[in-house]
Amino acid sequence: MRPGDWFGRHTPKFGALEILKYIGPGFLVTVGFIDPGNWASNIAAGSRYGYSLLWMVTLSTLMLILLQHNAAHLGIATGLCLSEATTKHMGRPAGRFLLATAVMASVSTALAEILGAAIGLRMLTGLPLSAGAVLSTGLVTYMLMSHGYKKVERWIIGFVSLIGLAFLFELALVKLDMKTVFISWAVPSMPEGSLPIIMSVLGAVVMPHNIYLHSEIIQSRQWNLEGEETIKKQLRFEFADTLFAMLTGWAINSAMIMVAAAVFFTNGITVTELPQAQETLRPLLGDMAAAVFALALLFAGLSSSLTAAMAGGSIFAGIFMEPFNINDSHSRIGIMITLGGGLLAIFFLSDPFQGLIWSQIALSIQLPLTIFSLIYLTSSARVMGKFANTCREKISLWTVAAIVSVLNVMLLIQMLSA
Repeated sequence: MRPGDWFGRHTPKFGALEILKYIGPGFLVTVGFIDPGNWASNIAAGSRYGYSLLWMVTLSTLMLILLQHNAAHLGIATGLCLSEATTKHMGRPAGRFLLATAVMASVSTALAEILGAAIGLRMLTGLPLSAGAVLSTGLVTYMLMSHGYKKVERWIIGFVSLIGLAFLFELALVKLDMKTVFISWAVPSMPEGSLPIIMSVLGAVVMPHNIYLHSEIIQSRQWNLEGEETIKKQLRFEFADTLFAMLTGWAINSAMIMVAAAVFFTNGITVTELPQAQETLRPLLGDMAAAVFALALLFAGLSSSLTAAMAGGSIFAGIFMEPFNINDSHSRIGIMITLGGGLLAIFFLSDPFQGLIWSQIALSIQLPLTIFSLIYLTSSARVMGKFANTCREKISLWTVAAIVSVLNVMLLIQMLSA
């Protein structure tokens, strides 16, 4: 029995996460924050405020690197994912409340992913949004339930590669003010009325479900059973993998804001819906750019829907102290709640673009709960043994928690005073 398998049920099956023999865990997690919610948040940021909110992408990515590494740290050192560790060490009432909010965050994520794929389909084919959402959900469910994960891995690599190439292509077509870009990456700026967009960018980059997913992916390898030297070695390897993957995500998210700033803000155009962005790109950059935009949005929605569903399955299974396993009923229920809840919510949206943005704000509101529970667990010698967070790591992590909490309080005050 592995450490932490305290109900003695079953150990992780590598079949569900076979993908990780071919790509690093960090790369899979990166898919989750190059999603349609990011597209809406970043395009809104760039079209309304130019380059001035690029600093939030930088800050969010730095926080993300710390948090994702800490989540992987938990999985490597204990053999438990964050969901299982929460269930085991935080008590039934508190643990179930925290994990219930995490499942809701996964549903909010799935809403954005499915909606983005549906918008991409409507841009390309004219298919109604509701029909596109149902079709996208069905396709993602089929890929998860019927295909082997080796095939899912190929889908993910293909989707993300095309997204990255799409934005490289877009950047090559626009004229950028690089001096302002470099300044905006490093110097914080909060233009009037920008706080909701800042929070949506935060929620779109630092996503609760990705923290849970990263720890699940890592713990499936059960390195904690191979001794202290193996754990230390894998912690170093994992940090390099996380750093590279998250910086790739930073570059793509930055590119989204830069394109929106150069194309829309410079021309005095405020984007209020993603189809409008496509139509605006058509006369400014040509038909090919608009088609690339729509295709990349579709790919982003499908690939990130896969990771959102896997995260939801992992979180729900962890409530029962079980690892993610596509053949297990609890994992499947978690997947169905995530995808089904996201699809259902789409039918109640009156403004899809605002729905995308507010889904990301919802993630930023739940985020402190995930961060606090993660820090509590990884700082505990009872949970982590000699691999508990050092004083320096605690300071860094609590600083991140404080920044996220302060921003949430500022948003709440602004909403109450509006």
